[in-house]
Amino acid sequence: MGTPRDNFGFKHKCGILMPISSLPSPYGIGNFGKAAYDFIDFLSETSQKVWQVLPLNPTSYGDSPYQSPASVAGNPYFIDPDQLVKVGLLTSNEAKENQNSSDRVDYGWLFNTRYVLLRKAYARFNKDHDLYKEYTCFVRKNKEWIEDYALFMALKVSHNYCAWYTWPEEHKDCEQARKLAKEYAEECGFWKWVQFEFFRQWQALVDYAHSHKIVIVGDMPIYVAHDSMDVWRAPEQFLLDENYNPTCVAGCPPDGFSPDGQLWGNPIYNWELMEEQDFSWWSDRVKYAFKMYDILRIDHFRGFAGYYHIPFGDVNARRGQWASAPGIKLFRTIKDKYPKAKIIAEDLGFITEDVRALLDDTGFPGMKVLQFAFFDDNSEYLPKTYPHSNSVVYTGSHDSDCTKSWASQLTGDVLARFKRECPRKKGQSATYATIQLALSSKSNLAVIPLQDYLQLTNEQGRMNVPSVAQGNWTWRVSPRYNTKALRDKILDLVKETKR
Repeated sequence: MGTPRDNFGFKHKCGILMPISSLPSPYGIGNFGKAAYDFIDFLSETSQKVWQVLPLNPTSYGDSPYQSPASVAGNPYFIDPDQLVKVGLLTSNEAKENQNSSDRVDYGWLFNTRYVLLRKAYARFNKDHDLYKEYTCFVRKNKEWIEDYALFMALKVSHNYCAWYTWPEEHKDCEQARKLAKEYAEECGFWKWVQFEFFRQWQALVDYAHSHKIVIVGDMPIYVAHDSMDVWRAPEQFLLDENYNPTCVAGCPPDGFSPDGQLWGNPIYNWELMEEQDFSWWSDRVKYAFKMYDILRIDHFRGFAGYYHIPFGDVNARRGQWASAPGIKLFRTIKDKYPKAKIIAEDLGFITEDVRALLDDTGFPGMKVLQFAFFDDNSEYLPKTYPHSNSVVYTGSHDSDCTKSWASQLTGDVLARFKRECPRKKGQSATYATIQLALSSKSNLAVIPLQDYLQLTNEQGRMNVPSVAQGNWTWRVSPRYNTKALRDKILDLVKETKR
């Protein structure tokens, strides 16, 4: 497949990483409302080419978009109530009663209030509504997944949101449960409508981005949650025992940052069966992803070369072992089916020669995170060492420190190397020096988290701390972020670095 030099159709451009959930809105979480359109205007006015988002899938216990109950569905919390008012499904008073001005996302409050509001809207949606024909078309076009998703969620509600593998046998087995679908028709209708409204609003936002020449980079987690529609409807695709429990789970080995490693808990794929089936499960998943995004970042790319698996029931990742994954065979199949697919490989973590070879064979651009760049004079993350432009450079990621906090903690040789490799202009902060280093690199795409442009600290803006179970995914930007001073500052940097 080789290593191309222009994977995106554009060269030397830049973008901003900004989760939908972190946008301002009066409804307790960022959504597809006015603030999202304003953010696209902000991107356009600062000469950005790309808006990178985190996974848009529903969240569940733990609130992580990387542990979703449905890998192909959209998060109902992102539906904008104001747009439901516009189409006559809510009153303005009903929407206002659901507002929450909290500067952090309160997922418990959302769970207890947002579905009540959406059910009010659905109760008014009938065959006479202007959108009904569009709705029936959506359901028909997405019948491959939406019937099972709606039934899964209907059964979830009936079992008080307990994990599917604890349900009675007639519900636990998807084939048997489908025979009972008529009993849950009304509840299934609600969940199908929720997905229709999610995708209707998302597509309108994407169209607006495209009209401003902004493309969307989406994010696909490598694994799916055990308690998910994906595992429930196709348990044979995962390594499970006769009780539907995983025989082993995913994670990362211990390292200098985490002596116990990371225990993610996701079930491991039955790669042998998937290969026998020509990776059809993965081909379908990629197909759905490209209905939502222009470019797809695949999380934990190293797991496609070799994956770390831990015995089910262990309390940490110490006893895990490495095993081989299909590697290039999977991506050749995807490339054959979707030759125009634009993919970014998240090639971070414990990187070995087989991972490097896989990245080279696919030709996908990998990630260069500058916060990893200053531990060694010849670090592969230092811009001066990049062998070609086929990469995406970041100051940090959703899993890392905000650059302001990261830079303030540098000491010794790492600090000396940072000062040498990332010199500051007079009056320039360490954060903006790092941003300028990223934008000045030869990488075809540079993506900067909005927190870094705002020079936020970890306390103000960190999104996620890996291996910490609580308190993540709650950051929201201030509604006052979009100032002329900030736009001018970003635009000056973009022009100076010819992005």
